[in-house]
Amino acid sequence: MYVCWSSKGGSGTTVVSASLALLLARSGPTLLVDLDGDAPAALGCPEPAGPGVVDWLHSPHADLAALTRLTEHVVEGLELLPRGSERDSTSNRWAELGEALRALDAQVVVDAGSRPPTAGLVGPDDHSLLVTEACYLSLRRAVTASHRPTGVVLVHEHGRALGVGDVERALGVPVVAHVPYDPMVWRSVDAGLLASRVPNSLTHGLDRITTLTHPGERSDDD
Repeated sequence: MYVCWSSKGGSGTTVVSASLALLLARSGPTLLVDLDGDAPAALGCPEPAGPGVVDWLHSPHADLAALTRLTEHVVEGLELLPRGSERDSTSNRWAELGEALRALDAQVVVDAGSRPPTAGLVGPDDHSLLVTEACYLSLRRAVTASHRPTGVVLVHEHGRALGVGDVERALGVPVVAHVPYDPMVWRSVDAGLLASRVPNSLTHGLDRITTLTHPGERSDDD
């Protein structure tokens, strides 16, 4: 499971999450879990009218089968679990949600939005990916966050003073994907075309994530 989050709004977490899910769907069944509420718009999909993951969290007896009934089809290989209710996502079922998602026969990407994942959601074999710009204010918040990521997706805009090495030293975790700031990405999202074709800059930037080992393991390149 890949849990994407940011320490500051506007970092591109939803676009990165949606694009990663689309890329993973090329190799097998994939579920995108929308905890922030913007995934349908980013994918160019109609807004789901029914309940979603937040409603599941508030239901004390909802099980894995109930969770899968809430999903919406996006493209071949990719299903979306929408946010659903706008009510507060405070719940004591986050660990149960994590277990349910890991029990699915699918790759899972979670868009946790502009906040660290809630305690219990991320397991020891999951990837917690901080999506951030090379921005001092974003890194400052990330360093003091209650949750430590296992890797960083760096959205890099030309001309920034901070680079990959600065980010890795500040956070103490590796940059696992380097995505250049590309106006074509935002044009694709604005036109509702992201689900039909992920821009090359995102494909190349995120491709390395799909080959990550579990956080507790080492790859042959380490």
